[in-house]
Amino acid sequence: MMNEEIAPTKIGVIAKPTNFTASSTQAQHVTVATENYEITCWGCGLRLLLPSHAPVFKCGWCGAITDQSKQNCDKQGHRWRLLRDRCILTMVFMFMLFLIFGGVWAIYPVIYSFSLFGIFHSIITVALAIATISSFSLSAFRCAGTPPNLVWGSYPTVGNGDLENYTFCHYCSKPKSPRTHHCRSCGKCILDMDHHCPFIGNCVGASNHRSFIAFLISGLFSTIYISLVSAHAGLHMWPPLTYSIGRIHGTTNEILAWRIVKETFFAFLRSVLLLSTRGFILVYLFSASISMMLGLSVLLWQQLRFIYEGETYLSHLSSQAYNGDGKKDCQNLVRFFGFPYSVQRFLPRFLVTHKRHIKGNTHDL
Repeated sequence: MMNEEIAPTKIGVIAKPTNFTASSTQAQHVTVATENYEITCWGCGLRLLLPSHAPVFKCGWCGAITDQSKQNCDKQGHRWRLLRDRCILTMVFMFMLFLIFGGVWAIYPVIYSFSLFGIFHSIITVALAIATISSFSLSAFRCAGTPPNLVWGSYPTVGNGDLENYTFCHYCSKPKSPRTHHCRSCGKCILDMDHHCPFIGNCVGASNHRSFIAFLISGLFSTIYISLVSAHAGLHMWPPLTYSIGRIHGTTNEILAWRIVKETFFAFLRSVLLLSTRGFILVYLFSASISMMLGLSVLLWQQLRFIYEGETYLSHLSSQAYNGDGKKDCQNLVRFFGFPYSVQRFLPRFLVTHKRHIKGNTHDL
């Protein structure tokens, strides 16, 4: 057997046994087999001469990869996962509406008025609400990413290398491209799948990844704004604190400090009992926005770091086993957000010339 691709004959093609690593990189090698048997390739339909000890093999004609150890997968549980995601999606959407309308009602007496200050905050509130809801809707209801539709299963319709490194999805009964993963919650294959997010009830993939990042950014700015305005309005609405420290003369500094701390704590508790409904809503808005701001910050930083490294969350998990050396570059962020030009295009001309001059001198040395 020769280490080169063999054209199809009447008998078929010779399959190449394939060794898989933890990543998507496959190391193919051809081994001499003493006992071969014939099997039909799912990609092109040609008969393959397969070594008996090779459960994973690659077609020498179309390049499709077959894993015989994988049997037909159980498809049960999809409806329960779909129902779970829809319930979580509904709760998240209702919570967002509560933050918007409940927050506007709670801070209305202090923030909003017929003045430049009130108009400024009204514009910010409307802009953040529209940006957050629209990006959330695009992330939740748009298809995460449809894999390419390819002709498969018949020779010579399937050309040489048309299904290179394609695998077969037993859930969808369709070819699966190297950058595609099957999501059992969504029940379909997703192109460039990053992860499945139950809070949007959808996967994050090639079609809605930018919308998901926009939702994280708008949600982060919205929570920061809500925490600031709720704290400002709460300070104006909070009932006055009443102290009863008692006799001061003849007491030590330690006892006096402890008494001040204790009376301040009880005064705060007594003022809480006097809070109005708006006051309780402001307290909840402040605590909820702070916790959400921390969570969104961590998630946004993680997503931007993966994009900077040229990876997705799933590819990052698979690359940890072999310490993949993905190219880390700011151009990955530029390409992700769809900016067609290099960053140097918008730098001042003398800066670009100066960088090229320094680079040229370095090569001369």
